[in-house]
Amino acid sequence: MARIASLAEAVGELVHDGDQVALEGFTHLIPFAAGHEIIRQGRTDLTLVRMTPDLIYDQLIGAGCARKLIFSWGGNPGVGSLHRFRDAVQHSWPVPLEIEEHSHAGMANRYVAGASGLPFAVLRGYTGTDLPKQTDTIKPVSCPFTGEVLTAVPALNPDVTIVHAQRADRKGNVQLWGITGVQKEAVLAAKRSLVTVEEIVDELEPRPNAVTLPGWVVTMVAEVPQGAHPSYAHDYYVRDNEFYKQWDAISRDRDSFGQWLAEIR
Repeated sequence: MARIASLAEAVGELVHDGDQVALEGFTHLIPFAAGHEIIRQGRTDLTLVRMTPDLIYDQLIGAGCARKLIFSWGGNPGVGSLHRFRDAVQHSWPVPLEIEEHSHAGMANRYVAGASGLPFAVLRGYTGTDLPKQTDTIKPVSCPFTGEVLTAVPALNPDVTIVHAQRADRKGNVQLWGITGVQKEAVLAAKRSLVTVEEIVDELEPRPNAVTLPGWVVTMVAEVPQGAHPSYAHDYYVRDNEFYKQWDAISRDRDSFGQWLAEIR
């Protein structure tokens, strides 16, 4: 059964320097509060994994938490570039950042392979792109039945996966709905997992199309209202579009980012 703890306790116990850490959530339910706690606790040398790095990884990279990023797209949705990400790649500030780039399909299949206990995934992606020339973890493989040349990518098994969800019960069973992305697969693929939730309830009510993660596949649960802000949590609060716009100015300059970082810490 998953253990219920405070956010600070959970991050302190589950996230270690040098870990491979996945913070997943697509469009909404992005675990911003957990990312900020990682910054506050001063974690370093992390390999960050995420299908769509946006503001939360820009913040972690700018805070010096990351040494490597495994991803499939990076940007400030609807606004522009991630300036702390760009600064780390181009100028090694605050520390050098290694990158490993994949497609969305490649990343999703890597999580599925990890969750399935398989060493790699096979797909028809990457054909006609330059990614195989740039990324060592993309390899051609021939089908033993048809001879067709496909693409193999290694499984992802993060040391810890962190996701945000709407609610959990007191046994640690988690329920999330709306756009669900790869949260389930990322949790199942991980060695350890933390789910932050908007609320903990006595009993989960049945809900159409909701994804339920049973408490026995989750390591820890933390109640963190507004834990996805400035992204949104379906049925709880809306996306803070103004903050996404403001982040472009905050992150563009090292000094203004430093001021924001001091407030977070």
